[in-house]
Amino acid sequence: MVDIKVINGELDEKELEAYLAYGRETYTHREIKSMEVTLDGEFVDLKYTFKEAMPFQRIRRITGYLVGTTERWNDAKRAEEADRVKHSAV
Repeated sequence: MVDIKVINGELDEKELEAYLAYGRETYTHREIKSMEVTLDGEFVDLKYTFKEAMPFQRIRRITGYLVGTTERWNDAKRAEEADRVKHSAV
């Protein structure tokens, strides 16, 4: 449920849902926690607050494969990864 606050007036439910849908379309990879709508004459200012960012999984390219973790690899593939030359960042 999104907390919605309207400042300087009132809006009907249909218009609020449209502004909320706009925020969801604009910020597709973020979950909206709250929305603040400020009415200013013929203009509307929208302020979205987002929930905590979802933790991301680091993906590495190892021996030609994109992987998140190596836990499902067999022993030979793990040995190949362990034996490769690792370069330090400058």
